[in-house]
Amino acid sequence: MLLNNDPFFQAAKHWDVETIYIDLAEVKGKRLTPIEKKHLKGLLCGYSPTEIAEKLNKSAKGVGVDLCNTLYQYVKELVGNSNGKVENWRNISEWLEDAGYKNDESIEYDASDCVSVLVVKRANIKIEKNQLIIDINIRLVTPLPSEISTLDKTELPNFGQNN
Repeated sequence: MLLNNDPFFQAAKHWDVETIYIDLAEVKGKRLTPIEKKHLKGLLCGYSPTEIAEKLNKSAKGVGVDLCNTLYQYVKELVGNSNGKVENWRNISEWLEDAGYKNDESIEYDASDCVSVLVVKRANIKIEKNQLIIDINIRLVTPLPSEISTLDKTELPNFGQNN
């Protein structure tokens, strides 16, 4: 029994699906439909179009045609492979992984009491209006020395944080 009634809920565990939705919507020119989102999550979970159709009680041929006419085209353009051919449905998740949308390849380092670093292997690289835009997610956690932790927060510099 599925608690959230989504047979592809596991996609969010391994993929940055919200960012994929946003980026694909930008390519498409409008938001993805709920069914496009379900089909995409099915592919990201490793299901074939036939398996996606079975899980959604739909026609396998219909899902295949829908994927070819919609998601495959959007993903090809998103990853800069608009002239390429989707030879296999697995190409979609491979291309998205190569583009940095897979989020389960994090590496955690722990240097005792010094610094704990979580490096997220995800970078979004775009070229827009003669600009190269690189978004990288990195999280650093370190304990504060006792003399800093006793300071009032208003005495600390604000490095672009929203309070």
